[in-house]
Amino acid sequence: MKSPLTEFSLAGKSVVVTGAGKGIGRAIALVLAEAGADVAIAARTESDLDEVAGQIRGLGRRSLVVPTDVSSSSEVDRMVQSVLDEFGQIDVLVNNAGFNLRLPLVPPPGGLPEGLRMSRTPDHPITDTEWDGLMATNVNGVMYGCRAVAPHMLERGSGKIINVSSVQGKRAMPNTIAYSVSKAAVNMLTRVLALEWASHGVQVNAICPGAYETEMSGDQWQVPEKAERAAATIPMGRPGNLRELGSLAVYLASAASDYMTGQAVYIDGGISAL
Repeated sequence: MKSPLTEFSLAGKSVVVTGAGKGIGRAIALVLAEAGADVAIAARTESDLDEVAGQIRGLGRRSLVVPTDVSSSSEVDRMVQSVLDEFGQIDVLVNNAGFNLRLPLVPPPGGLPEGLRMSRTPDHPITDTEWDGLMATNVNGVMYGCRAVAPHMLERGSGKIINVSSVQGKRAMPNTIAYSVSKAAVNMLTRVLALEWASHGVQVNAICPGAYETEMSGDQWQVPEKAERAAATIPMGRPGNLRELGSLAVYLASAASDYMTGQAVYIDGGISAL
């Protein structure tokens, strides 16, 4: 008798997760390992990766630490080759590395209207260096990862790519122009590659998180007044749980999603429905 829901198992699969040292990337890496995958993890800070790798191995899976700056195409190429050398194949790539900048293009005179104000008022226009740095990681890094792993997946006729985007790629918010534009770009990159590779057995989808308690969210969920204000903006009235996010990644990485490609899946407590 066939075991129930074997389509969700990742046993025997090899996965790469970028930005895996903390937050969303760490959670995705650990849940994928729990589902049976061997997981190679990449980020800039090796000490963070070592800790996560230990947790993955504690689940009985193999793990490979590959310190990588995804804004460098040569480092991403090296990362992919290192994983292929160690694991022999890459079944799933999770492009998660990214960061946010809370800056306007130009601060308007007198600031924003009351209903659009944030707790911290940015005091300068975004600079070329800030804009280019964010795009280099959030957009170029995703493209580099897809480009590096594609020849292997296309030749095998099989593969899953999961790009971590954001609800802010769809829903505009003040003082997030660079981040929001970068995530909208990731959504379109996802759709185009899904079409280009659909007939070759490679599925490309995006996860679009809403509000989660991570290092990137700062003290938003630790300070009661801030947490109450933030929760009031979410239809479900709470931030997401990182395990919920990891479970969605398991679905998109597994055979259960073989007929799904080119989708941006929002897991945001209802924010995108507003």
